[in-house]
Amino acid sequence: MKSWLAIAAHTPPWVWILFAYLVWQGIQSMQPRTTPIWRALILPVVFIVWGMSRIGFGPQGNAWPLIAWIAAALALLPLGVLTPRPFEVDHTTGEIIRQGSAFALIRNLVVFSLQYAVGVISVIDASDRALAIIIGRAISGATAGYFIGSTIALVMTYRRKRTLG
Repeated sequence: MKSWLAIAAHTPPWVWILFAYLVWQGIQSMQPRTTPIWRALILPVVFIVWGMSRIGFGPQGNAWPLIAWIAAALALLPLGVLTPRPFEVDHTTGEIIRQGSAFALIRNLVVFSLQYAVGVISVIDASDRALAIIIGRAISGATAGYFIGSTIALVMTYRRKRTLG
């Protein structure tokens, strides 16, 4: 088994940049803040793209990774729609006003850790690679599904609140 230091050293720099961004966004979300709608959509888009980047078949055309991705996306999409983070809208500027919460930081760290662990397992242990690919696709699908759902909820709630103001 490789040491964690060796694993960290062989991790591509973009992964650490993404990790730093997710931690920074999570820490920022712990404070009340006002942001434009486009800015509130950046993090969901990052997670959706990350989740969708892993769509596909596994080795030798195995369909199970794709099935795992679709099933997990469909399972978590309703959760994203039904559990939006509450916010108000400043009717003068159209910006979103959110209370501080540790939810985003915890969510970001959990999703990142799961994706990172599956990536490491699939590179290090060839005997676990097939299972890691299926689990990785399920995590990616769940991530994309949840964030697609939460983006739908955010945009729908934003539009409703803007028209009421």
